Amino acid sequence: MEEIIGRAEELQLLADIKKTPAAELVAVYGRRRVGKTYLIRSFFENELLFEISGLHNASLQEQLENFKDCLSQTVPKHKKKPAIPETWLQAFQQLIRVLQPQIARRKKVIFFDEFPWLDSPRSGFMPAFENFWNSWASRQKNLVVIICGSAASWMIRKIVNNRGGLHNRLTRQIRLLPFSLAETEQFFRAQAIKLDRYQVLQLYMAMGGVPQYLKQVKRGESAIQAIDRICFTKDSYLTNEFSNLYRSLFDNAQHHISIVKALAGKPSGLTRNAIIHTLRLSSGGGITQTLDELTESGFIKSYIPFGKTVKNSIYKLTDEYSLFYLKFIAPNKRPGKGTWIKLFNTASWKSWSGYAFEGICQKHLEQLKAALGISGIHTQESIWRATAPGATRQGAQIDLVIDRNDRCINIFEMKFAASTLVIPRSYRASLLNKQALFIETTGTKKTVFLGFMTTFGVKNAADYAGLIQHQFTMDVLFNAAVALL
Repeated sequence: MEEIIGRAEELQLLADIKKTPAAELVAVYGRRRVGKTYLIRSFFENELLFEISGLHNASLQEQLENFKDCLSQTVPKHKKKPAIPETWLQAFQQLIRVLQPQIARRKKVIFFDEFPWLDSPRSGFMPAFENFWNSWASRQKNLVVIICGSAASWMIRKIVNNRGGLHNRLTRQIRLLPFSLAETEQFFRAQAIKLDRYQVLQLYMAMGGVPQYLKQVKRGESAIQAIDRICFTKDSYLTNEFSNLYRSLFDNAQHHISIVKALAGKPSGLTRNAIIHTLRLSSGGGITQTLDELTESGFIKSYIPFGKTVKNSIYKLTDEYSLFYLKFIAPNKRPGKGTWIKLFNTASWKSWSGYAFEGICQKHLEQLKAALGISGIHTQESIWRATAPGATRQGAQIDLVIDRNDRCINIFEMKFAASTLVIPRSYRASLLNKQALFIETTGTKKTVFLGFMTTFGVKNAADYAGLIQHQFTMDVLFNAAVALL
């Protein structure tokens, strides 16, 4: 088996599948380039009997010809090769005839990659697949059927929440997320790429934990050099990935892209009504479905403000590559090589990097909870904003509130800096106001702890011992013991 970086929970689940004495129907979904196909092929390299990958925007005839070619590779050399089936019902009957003798004695896997693309309009694919599973495959104790798709929203709607022939038929499901910071660090080590954590963090801020993006980094490059080459040089790997990414996942992707662009322009987030107003959209069901699809695919996330209800949810763009693309790549496509070396450390980058760091901290919440020693305590995470209560006081915003079940609340300041942070005396009044305003406006009776999450720590934290109860460096985000949210 090829080396698989991270993915501890997924590997345990797949290992259980190998041992189960019954048929398995497994759904694997997650965004493009995240490593779904690699995970299945690598883990089941000795059990994989049949594999087909759907063709994007292909006709029924083209899909069936592709099926015939894939099935021909499974048929023993001395057997007659199958003809092109006329329908998907015929195709699955051919598959059964080929599989039947080969799964008699040992566990075998059949793998449908890019499953949503096989279900072309009026093709009859889904009824045929449902019939294949319900009438035959579900009774084969040595058969594992894995269906995989990058269109996460389609997979959720049509497979996980299926109300037809596959209702409650799934035996397992895996939502594969991008690498955490710990897995990203592990990935670079496996590639013999030597980078310290600050460099890894910079790369993560630009392209997230998407394995295929990270694979473009070369040995001996700094983060700045790698980002410049991968994102800004002529025909570079990530220059045109943005439009390809969304259009490969969603029908009518322009609606999804418009929402992503609106959220990129408002790092603090927008409510559903604010998105509708900003884009001048209809308030019908279409916007709800688009937001759900972006959420399920991992590009955006909704946060309920502290003390509010779900109708007050704020949506934020959480995909690092999309944020970086819209802020820096899209406006700077022409300058070419050396662009990022010039942009790096500008005021614009420093402002943006603060928001990017906040987003990464929010994604690595379990790592932060572990550092606080509260992994076993039930918590609710939110954000909080308050307008100025009077002319003499300032408003405030907290981007991470951890409401704990042990009658405590953690509120965090998150600061990205190239060196150890020094808190000026003038900042003390702002921190006191923020904490007091939070307690005052929320009416909480819980103990409120103020903490700092920074790259290299707070140099003069001892001067604020009565105010700052916790301070952590980026190192806690690299904790490999817990999963990414």
